[in-house]
Parts: sequence; C-alpha cells; structure tokens
Amino acid sequence: MNHEEFTSLQRHVTLTDVARVPVDVAYLDLGNPDSHDVILFLHGIPTWSYLYSDVLPLIDARYRVIAVDFLGHGYSERRDICDRSLEAQAVMVPGLLRHLGIDAVHLVGHDTGGGVALILAIDHPELLRTMTISNAVAYDSWPIDDMIQLGDPGWQSKPPEEIAAFIRAGLPDGISRVHRLTDEWKDGIVAPYSNAEGALSLIRNAAALNTNHTTSLTPLLSTITTPTLLLWGVDDPWQSFADAQRLHADIPSSTLIAVEGASHWLPRDAPEEFVEGLMSFIG
Repeated sequence: MNHEEFTSLQRHVTLTDVARVPVDVAYLDLGNPDSHDVILFLHGIPTWSYLYSDVLPLIDARYRVIAVDFLGHGYSERRDICDRSLEAQAVMVPGLLRHLGIDAVHLVGHDTGGGVALILAIDHPELLRTMTISNAVAYDSWPIDDMIQLGDPGWQSKPPEEIAAFIRAGLPDGISRVHRLTDEWKDGIVAPYSNAEGALSLIRNAAALNTNHTTSLTPLLSTITTPTLLLWGVDDPWQSFADAQRLHADIPSSTLIAVEGASHWLPRDAPEEFVEGLMSFIG
C-alpha cells in the first residue's frame, strides 16, 4: 500500500479534552468494527502510522485495528499550537479511546510510541489488556544525534526539501533487509513532512523529545502488571538489544522475542515476524 492509499483510509476527529485547544487527530480504523479485541498501534519519530502499512493487512480479521498519528506527526494536528512530547501523546491516546468508546486495548508501541506505551502502562493500566513494545525508547537511550540536530530551532530556515532529504538519508540505518528499503516506502515516510507546515511540525516534534520522560519511569517499571511483549530487531543501531534485555529484567513476567536479521524499523523490516510474534502473544 502506498502512502496515498493509506492516507485515503484515514479518519479525522477533533479532540477537545487533550490539549489547551481543540486538536485534530488522524487515525486508521480497520478490521472487525464490532470486536472487543482492539489493537492500537503507536509509531515513533520521524515516522507516522504508515510505518505499519505492511503489518496491518496481516492482522487476523477478527480484531479491530487502530493506527493513530501522534500530535504533530503524520496528518494529525500540525499547527504550532500544542505540545508533542511523550507526556502529551500519553494524554491524547486515552482521549482518542474515550471518543471511540473503547475501554481497553492491546497496545503496540514502536520507538517513541513504546515510550508512550510505558507511560500508559504505569499511569493507566486499566486501558491496557496487553502491551507490546518494539525497539522502543527507554532509560536514557534517546534522543539520538540526528533528532537532536533536527530539533535545533535554526532548522526552521531550511527548505522542506532539505529536511525531507535529511530524514530519507537516515532511514537505511534502521533496515537490515535491503530489499525492504524501497523508494515507495521512503517516499511514504517523508510525505507528511515535505511541505512547509509538515517540516516545521517535524522540527517541533524533535524539539519536544525529552529523556526525562523515560528516565523518570525507570524506578516504576517493576510495578507494571500489564502482560508485556518486547519484540525487538536485534540489529538496531539506536535502541539496542541490550535495552530490550534490561527492560525484560525490569518488567515482571515480560516476554522477549529477538528478531534476528532485522533492525530498528522492525514493522517494515520484518512484518511477518512482527505479526507472528504479536499474534502468538495476544491470541
């Protein structure tokens, strides 16, 4: 599925209770609309829900599947009016669930989406039936140099084409299976950030990254009661497999699955293994 097809399937809602002003949230809602088994996918930076474009069609049809764009990311609210930090996203997600009338979900978080998932597991465990985190930010492992560079306010003067090219150039480092690194996929990842509004929004997203939002969770990881799967591409140059092993030791009764020959963008690098691990865990 290319990004135009993916975007055409997205829905939009205005949430009035998750920020100081009403904000627009874009999300995909697929599968069985009557199912009580709901899987909610959270992406990271600099991606958007398109990260899961190869995963979503492989999910068992009995599930309801939702993939949301974080504030400031993809095609959700991009105006310069709201916070985009992990803590802000951890307010938006429950707000979206309230709007949709969903009591609890199987939560899947990648990269900074994994950081948001950890916050929710600690602050709102009643919303989570299970939690799967994949190559996620944790402890003091982030942000990486590229994102720190991107968050410099001086980047506002750069043309959107240069910012999009900067993001494209970093994508190969997170893919091990080179045949999975197609121009169509790279085009899809950078598409929302290829105009002036999107480029500025991406800069704001990077500037909102705050290591304290995960280091503050470290002493609380042992209190997580949600059944947890750590699904990790072992070649990740940014969120190392050692982080996954540390999380496995810190989160009680967690399960760790190592995906060999795959890197950071695991839902793109190894979608079949990603879905197999997820389905075997929550099914």
